Amino acid sequence: MEAPPKPKYVMLSDNHHQTSLRPPPYRRNVPRYQSKAHGGGGGGGVGCCLKCICCFYCFIFFLIFALFGFGYFLYYYYDPQIPSYKVSNFSVHAFNVKPDFSLYTEFIVIVKADNPNQNIGFIYGKNSSVSVMYSKSELCSGKIPNFRQPSKNVTDISILLSGNSEFGSGLQEALMQNRHSGKIPLLVEVKVPVTVVIGSLSLKKVNVLVNCSLVVDNLSPNKKVGILSSNYTYGASF
Repeated sequence: MEAPPKPKYVMLSDNHHQTSLRPPPYRRNVPRYQSKAHGGGGGGGVGCCLKCICCFYCFIFFLIFALFGFGYFLYYYYDPQIPSYKVSNFSVHAFNVKPDFSLYTEFIVIVKADNPNQNIGFIYGKNSSVSVMYSKSELCSGKIPNFRQPSKNVTDISILLSGNSEFGSGLQEALMQNRHSGKIPLLVEVKVPVTVVIGSLSLKKVNVLVNCSLVVDNLSPNKKVGILSSNYTYGASF
């Protein structure tokens, strides 16, 4: 007789079931970190960036400090001063009132330009304008001649002004009353481009604005005009 087939399962005792079929204890996988002491790539890159930023800010600070020191040295060495301007003479060559209430005037104004700087000169350029106003109406206009003023120099600038103006009867009457009273208020407006020159170096051009409020005693042609009072305001535009 053939032997019976072996069973497909194995009978285990109770003792063996308790000891062999118990699941193994749970083991936690602890993550491993790479030590920075062995030259990790991330830490080295951050440190290099911080060093670059620190060097950059140190360079900027040093550059600002150097520029400030150089600017202070130039200011102390050259000692820049603002030039002064004054109307030293005012003469009338023509003052003709026409029947149509128009007025033809011809004035010569001499402006004294004083440059007190020891090492700084000025170039008075083209495209200047000078006008004489009465009660916000222009009487005549002209231009300042182009010239260069050296350091420690006083120059008298002669300016020829001429023009026709349309005066109404009311404005002409007010002007005549001022002439009879011997106190005629005028406004001289000057605008001139000026270039600052330090040694042989020409700096940026600046538009200098000068307003001179004058009170003169008469506007009679070929008669000495007395300046009773004057007031000056200055400005500049780039």
